[in-house]
Amino acid sequence: MSNILTLSISELVSKLKSGDISSVELCSAYIDRYDKFEKDVKAWAYFDKKLLLEKATEADENRKAGKPLGQLHGLPIGVKDIFGTLDMPTECGTVIRKKMTGSQDAEVVNLLKISGAITMGKTTTTELAYFHPSKTTNPNDYSRTPGGSSSGSAAAVASYMTPLAIGSQTNGSVIRPASYCGVVGYKPSYGLISRSGVLKQSDKLDHIGLFGKKVEDVALLAKALIKKDLYDPSTIYYSAESLEEEVKKGPIFDPKFIFYKTKNWKNIEKNSQKAFLDYVEKNKKNIEIFDTPSYFDDIPRYHKIIHETDMANSYEIYYKKYKKKLSKEIISAISRGLKYSAKDYAEAIDFMTRSYESYKEVFEDYHGVLTPSTAGVAPKGLKSTGSPEFCTIWTYMGLPAISLPLLKGENNLPLGIQLIGNKFDDLRFLGVANWMEKNLKK
Repeated sequence: MSNILTLSISELVSKLKSGDISSVELCSAYIDRYDKFEKDVKAWAYFDKKLLLEKATEADENRKAGKPLGQLHGLPIGVKDIFGTLDMPTECGTVIRKKMTGSQDAEVVNLLKISGAITMGKTTTTELAYFHPSKTTNPNDYSRTPGGSSSGSAAAVASYMTPLAIGSQTNGSVIRPASYCGVVGYKPSYGLISRSGVLKQSDKLDHIGLFGKKVEDVALLAKALIKKDLYDPSTIYYSAESLEEEVKKGPIFDPKFIFYKTKNWKNIEKNSQKAFLDYVEKNKKNIEIFDTPSYFDDIPRYHKIIHETDMANSYEIYYKKYKKKLSKEIISAISRGLKYSAKDYAEAIDFMTRSYESYKEVFEDYHGVLTPSTAGVAPKGLKSTGSPEFCTIWTYMGLPAISLPLLKGENNLPLGIQLIGNKFDDLRFLGVANWMEKNLKK
């Protein structure tokens, strides 16, 4: 593997700006990886080598001409195939949208352009970003799932076919594939990154997510994407200018964490249970084990009501006009979504606020919460993307979460541990995650 592919994102960006590495040279190295691994991993829904090299050449010419350079100048980045792109198809993992392009670039894609980054291709997604699997396999074992719905984004980063990738999460679609594939997966607080121009599944639950090799890598990408967008009313004004510095600085004293087994602990395979408990024991100076609050028991039900009701609304045209082309998973979810009452939905929305207000005081005494990212290593087979059960609570409350590839489960396969922080405390949260990545014993 080319040495430049093992450089950190900050090193790559620095060398791209100085001209020590050209964007063409870097993109060519990723094309070589694509040629070697894509036939087995199948991480890409669209990848045009000629278009990528044309963009890279333009980036190099702009640098040589002395034009202003963005913070990610010349860096290629994979984008999940639910983000609108004018120069590439946006098929959203369904035959219904075969060869269709977006009517405009998604705001995230636009911000990538402003930063000087290159959208190198579209990574695979499960059907309409729900549960029906894509063609993608797990780079660590091609017979296993990469997780979903951001299957291709996690797999492309894990197989070094892209340095960074963008995905989305409505339940566990960033944290789960990050854990299974052995990469960092970061889901920011709800409202930090715009969903404008992205396939909408649930306005109340959809989050944008980022994949990389290290915490500092995803932080650098987040800095370019955190921005208020008038076309996405959920977004807030949030200054991310000091994000990179805060992440490197980290906590001013050793952080304290809560570890939750959660009531789903029984679903975790034995080797993975041992890995988590060994990790907690090795780091008991920093970690305390607690039981989850009783009101957490209601959250999966409320999440499901919101998720499926919103799906019934968002995918109405697909359900009415193309029902025979949809999977059983989508049809079942929409059918349930059509049956919930207005009272059910209102209660589920109201409990979002009440549960967070009840829980936020935890972060006055602890730097973060630790839980398993998943119920174990990537399951065998490609007919399922695994369970999001360890992500649901945190997605529902809109809290920042990150999966760190710190552990190993059965067959020495990657196993993520999930860190959760307080809402809109992402700068400090990523600093804590960076400290944890570097300092807590594995």
